[in-house]
Amino acid sequence: MISSAFAQSAAGGAGGFSLQGLLPFILIFIIFYFLLIRPQQKRVKQHKLMVESLKRGNKVLTAGGILGVVTKAIDGSETVSVEIASGVSVELARQMISEVRGDQKLKAEDKKSNSKKK
Repeated sequence: MISSAFAQSAAGGAGGFSLQGLLPFILIFIIFYFLLIRPQQKRVKQHKLMVESLKRGNKVLTAGGILGVVTKAIDGSETVSVEIASGVSVELARQMISEVRGDQKLKAEDKKSNSKKK
């Protein structure tokens, strides 16, 4: 005798592509995009603009936590010279500048040197 349980056919599964199954994943991706990916892209873009606009006299904070003043910044160069103490100047990669704090007294020195040239 064959049991009636064996005679019944197996339950049919989801045999195809279902949009309902993908909808939660799509929603999660959209949330991640607006909460994580997009703000990070904005920060990277702002940092790139800040690093490209470095000029002599900017007071900067490095990624290592060192404060200094930019003494030489050549457009197109990957490095800048930063004076971290009186008479101590180091070459830093532009990408290692984490923040521009403002201008220091070097602008006044630039004005003096420009007036002497005339």
